Amino acid sequence: METIYEFSAKSLQGKEVDFSEFKGKVVVVVNTASKCGFTPQYASLEQLYQKYKEQGLVILGFPCNQFGNQEPGSSKDIEKGCAINYGVSFRMFEKIDVNGKNQHPLYRFLKDKQSGLLGSRIKWNFTKFLIDRNGIPVKRFAPITNPSKMEQDILELL
Repeated sequence: METIYEFSAKSLQGKEVDFSEFKGKVVVVVNTASKCGFTPQYASLEQLYQKYKEQGLVILGFPCNQFGNQEPGSSKDIEKGCAINYGVSFRMFEKIDVNGKNQHPLYRFLKDKQSGLLGSRIKWNFTKFLIDRNGIPVKRFAPITNPSKMEQDILELL
């Protein structure tokens, strides 16, 4: 696998989304959780999305319950919480694993292409990957990095 366009995932509404539809876009992929100290990052992600979506920015959120049981809800619970609490309008997907034997293939690919400071494992919620217009991961951001700090990197790719 060379690009994210070779993957797909199910939306929160249960529809399979083929990532080839993101060809030519700048993409941010982030693993999320609704009961995490970093959950307010949803608001910053949404601000970036609103500011740059017309220029080709796409944000893909992947709820994950692998860190401290911080995403225990159903797809409906996740969707409702994101919309009500943070006004999230970017794409959200069904809950997945980002590490281990059941990890989603997209995350295996992302971690292979952009390992972290202490290895490739995802360490916590809100690890962010920046993907260029060719579908290639170009940068990884730690959970503590506020999405607003990604703006310059996003602009360079837009």
